[in-house]
Amino acid sequence: MTETQLKGSTGLYFDEFEIGQSWTSPARTITEADVVMFAGISGDFNPLHTDEEFSKRTQFGGRIFHGPGVFAVATGLESRLGIKEGTAIAFLGMTWNLKGPVRIGDTIRVEQAVAGKKASSSKPDRGVVTFDVSVVNQKGEVCQEGQWVVMFKRANG
Repeated sequence: MTETQLKGSTGLYFDEFEIGQSWTSPARTITEADVVMFAGISGDFNPLHTDEEFSKRTQFGGRIFHGPGVFAVATGLESRLGIKEGTAIAFLGMTWNLKGPVRIGDTIRVEQAVAGKKASSSKPDRGVVTFDVSVVNQKGEVCQEGQWVVMFKRANG
């Protein structure tokens, strides 16, 4: 058994991350239901997302999924990797850029790599990992990208 298994976690500890280490999440197709549910939960009923006739006359040529909805789906896809399961302490922040639309019917995935890591000087049981993260569609186009900063437990903390 690995130390991770002994501690009852499936995720990686701070000490197990290496700069450049990367993962690709499972993919998921964005549906009409995603748009409807995100509009309902967020209260954002902008016609760009909810009115096909209106959105046909925009630069997008049809409805697109909400940008924050894409980010929300990306966090779920990334969680399916399991690298944070039981070892992440807190999501500390992000920088995030919306590069292109995600349309109903697009299939997106998350590509992420370790960009940096820093052990805590005040709390030796934890450290912070910075990830470069991209949301990529079925055509290989980056739709959203940025960095996510996450605090993790240390294996011997």
